[in-house]
Amino acid sequence: MKLDLSVTGDIVTAMRAEILAGEKAVTTAMRAAGNGLKSDWRAQITRARLGQRLSKTIRSKTYPAAGESLEAAALVWSKAPQIIGAHDAGPLIRSKDGFWLAIPTPAAGKGTRGKTLTPGDWERRRGLRLRFIYRRNSPSLLVADGRLNSRGLGVASRSKTGRGRSTVPIFLLVPQVKLAKRLDLARDAERAQAAVPGLIVARWVDART
Repeated sequence: MKLDLSVTGDIVTAMRAEILAGEKAVTTAMRAAGNGLKSDWRAQITRARLGQRLSKTIRSKTYPAAGESLEAAALVWSKAPQIIGAHDAGPLIRSKDGFWLAIPTPAAGKGTRGKTLTPGDWERRRGLRLRFIYRRNSPSLLVADGRLNSRGLGVASRSKTGRGRSTVPIFLLVPQVKLAKRLDLARDAERAQAAVPGLIVARWVDART
């Protein structure tokens, strides 16, 4: 038996074209995977009712920043990792000083510029002193001796006779609180990772044709 082997065309040029097609396929596939995961995470955060602002902290970037490579990679991250991580893990939160966590009631109002409202902040804002009430089988309270205004906020009483004055719960005091797990980012990440080989193959075929 006689075999005859011959090469048609320039094999170096063909191999170079194949490498370029691969570089383009891997880079575009990783960019698509990164952008897709970013969209999935943002949608998950929005569905969990954590707000558009928090969802916009999810960013993605493809490496290399310029050009194409067979070793291209995508990075998806959050600019608010502590907040995102807390909702993803559902941790047990305790007071830093080992005493109480003060949880504002609706009557406390909100902190300025999105900051957490503390008992000290509330007292300075309202000009009232908070009073501690211990409850054995329920969360203890910090209350104010004042009144509720038309917006349901605790404020100082203007009555000289005491009419309309009441004890208003401003903060609930608990030793710890378990934050509910509202996100499952690993699920979306695993799905995106599993899709990468198929994305590369599809784009490699497109690049060759």
